[in-house]
Amino acid sequence: MTPYDDRDPDIRRRRFRPIPVRMLVPNVITLLAICAGLTAIRLSIEGRMTLAVYAIVFAAALDGIDGRIARLIKGQSKFGAELDSLADFVNFGVAPGLMLYFWQLHELGNAGWIAAMVFAISMCLRLARFNATLDDPNKPAFAANFFTGVPAPAGAITVMLPIYAAFLDLGRWPAALTAGYTLLIAFLMVSRLPVFSGKSMRMRVPPELVLPAFVAVIFFIALLISYPWYVLSIGTVLYLLALPLGYKSYRDQARAMRATPSPSGEVPSPPAAPTLTSLSEPSHDGDRPGRLH
Repeated sequence: MTPYDDRDPDIRRRRFRPIPVRMLVPNVITLLAICAGLTAIRLSIEGRMTLAVYAIVFAAALDGIDGRIARLIKGQSKFGAELDSLADFVNFGVAPGLMLYFWQLHELGNAGWIAAMVFAISMCLRLARFNATLDDPNKPAFAANFFTGVPAPAGAITVMLPIYAAFLDLGRWPAALTAGYTLLIAFLMVSRLPVFSGKSMRMRVPPELVLPAFVAVIFFIALLISYPWYVLSIGTVLYLLALPLGYKSYRDQARAMRATPSPSGEVPSPPAAPTLTSLSEPSHDGDRPGRLH
């Protein structure tokens, strides 16, 4: 009997052992997000751009909750991590790039296709860099509160600003300007710009503010449903304007770390940005967090 003989009862038990439902729930949410992204591509081909944008926003909302639900119910898994990363590439790289191409970039011919393709490839590279540097042992503690480059969902939401402007009757941007803006967002995604994430912040709401917090969330959702293009446009502009603030915060914390001597008397070195060499080296830690963002 070979070590992989299906007749071995121990192997059959290991292969067909039950999977807890809590391990499946986050993956189902991720699959729903992929369905939304693929549907957005179909809707853009059919010219129903409004619904296509709604589908991408819905996918971004699902992406924001699947990892948190996985951590809440202890449903992290390596399978879920890889699935989440592939979903981000489809939903926030391929789908927005194709939507912009079908909407306007096709007017530029090959140049428009190159802009859409560069955006999708930049999203892929950004996710690959994130995965490769996830377990960097040299990363300072404060760096966990920052992304390197614009994150995937934010890149997808911001790159569609020309579509929001057109829906607000502000006029269609020139196709060349839309292509240039698409390349700018692609550059921001693959850049080494520190972007504030807030993932490591533990926010607690005082008991007396719980109900007002619920009202604020409901009010925001109502605004998004009633005035989606205003909310998305203003949110995109404010997000882009806030990027320098994240860089300044990262730089200030890095300077403070360099100025503070370690207990041994040595001054810690500044955090090193990821390089091509570090990206190509395999991780020394066999375990990776269950969800990727």
